[in-house]
Amino acid sequence: MRPDNDALILLNRLPGVRPAHSSGRRLRRISLLFIAIALACIFLADLALYPTDPWRELGRIGWGFITPYWADSSTLFSALGQTVAFALLALIISVPLGLMLAVFYHWRPVRMLAAAVRSVHEIFWGLLFMQLYGLSATTGLLAILIPYTGVFAKVFAEMFDRQAPEPALAVSPFSSRISRYVYTLIPQSLGEMRSYCRYRFECALRSSAILGFIGLPTLGFHLETAFKQGQYSEAAALLWVFFILIASIRFWLRGWLLPVYAALALWLLPQSPPLGSSYAWQFISQDIWPRALQQGDLSAAATWYWREFSQVAWPALLQTLYLTQIALVLTGVIALLCYPLASQAISGRAMRWPGRLLLLIMRSTPEMMIAFILLLLLGPSGLPAVLALALHNGGLIAFLLANHSEQQPQRADDPKGINRYLYLHTPRLYPGFLAFLFYRWEVILRESAMMGILGIATLGFYIDSAFEEIRYDKAFFLIVVAAALNILIDSLSRRIRRRAGADLSAGVG
Repeated sequence: MRPDNDALILLNRLPGVRPAHSSGRRLRRISLLFIAIALACIFLADLALYPTDPWRELGRIGWGFITPYWADSSTLFSALGQTVAFALLALIISVPLGLMLAVFYHWRPVRMLAAAVRSVHEIFWGLLFMQLYGLSATTGLLAILIPYTGVFAKVFAEMFDRQAPEPALAVSPFSSRISRYVYTLIPQSLGEMRSYCRYRFECALRSSAILGFIGLPTLGFHLETAFKQGQYSEAAALLWVFFILIASIRFWLRGWLLPVYAALALWLLPQSPPLGSSYAWQFISQDIWPRALQQGDLSAAATWYWREFSQVAWPALLQTLYLTQIALVLTGVIALLCYPLASQAISGRAMRWPGRLLLLIMRSTPEMMIAFILLLLLGPSGLPAVLALALHNGGLIAFLLANHSEQQPQRADDPKGINRYLYLHTPRLYPGFLAFLFYRWEVILRESAMMGILGIATLGFYIDSAFEEIRYDKAFFLIVVAAALNILIDSLSRRIRRRAGADLSAGVG
């Protein structure tokens, strides 16, 4: 599995010894500030525990997990095939689109467009396109490829910015921008781009799976049904198939097979109903705007927007932020506690593979699936969302830290066991770990908002409710609020990383 691009830069440059001028004091202040904010959010967020008997249900889930069973193999493989089909075709389309935007990423409108489309979660894109295309292949493809296009544009542009300028000097100064990219920057970045696309395909598989929670025929649809009916062995069969799919990507995903996979994916996709252009135009020009705005009454429209913001968006936004901050810090704690379990340099050869399996399960299971299980055990509060976000993202970061822990230089007089973890590897890895945690901040926020689909009182809950009430104007406004919040957090995260840039750079290179 590959980390997101910023993390790849930061974590791949981890040193053997941190230089003397590195300021651990600034990193400590930043860490303590976020811990203090998370502790304050605990008293503000809805983390209530409802009276349930989780142990009996947890026992049934555990027994189902070790006794997976699925009677209808054709349904299972159909759901698996459609999960892969949505992810693969969305990636095949979004990569060239993102590359095209990356070439012109120096234009502010292009950067703003990329930031806007990637800040809306795939679930929300899916809910929007469901109003136009229903539960069809078009809905699933657009829900994934649109935000992924924005992600690829940003990541590819950053890759190009890091390349050496010397090869460009051999190109005629009269050449077009596209020619300069085709003959210099793209060939230089090709290896890194290929690695990132492979990682992003894993992300697309998770996105495709959770689109089943809004009705698309992927693994998530059958998983939700199995859990609601208490068929935990069937749910476990779906999860184990998904884990095997993720773990085996490096064996079956080959570039020369992509045309064959693409043809199979097109064949596996469900049919899309024809869409009348008049209805699409009505949805875009009328349905998503309040009536007062359509009538030209700006005062009444402003009153409507303020009422929706103050009464609905603002309370939901605060809950989303509270859960995000708690999950962010808990993610860091889980990552630091779990990474030594999968590092042979710390825990030894015997513990490495059980630790790797644990991290595979944690990072491969979509947050929404984990939250759905925890909701059955803990009740409908923000606590299942926090735990789900922290377990998934903590597993991802721990996996990266374990890899880089094993790459650290070893000396005969190095401490062993817990002392190596506390006094050698963790101090070396901490700057890169903190930078990657901040990079995941915006991702955790997007997932926190999306958790509302499960009934948790974040922005997603009110967006989903607005769609169910056919209040498209309200749903679109809340989606815009969620996107604006994500853009703000992403900008703040970059500022914090840049402010601590000297320390982070020193800690990672």
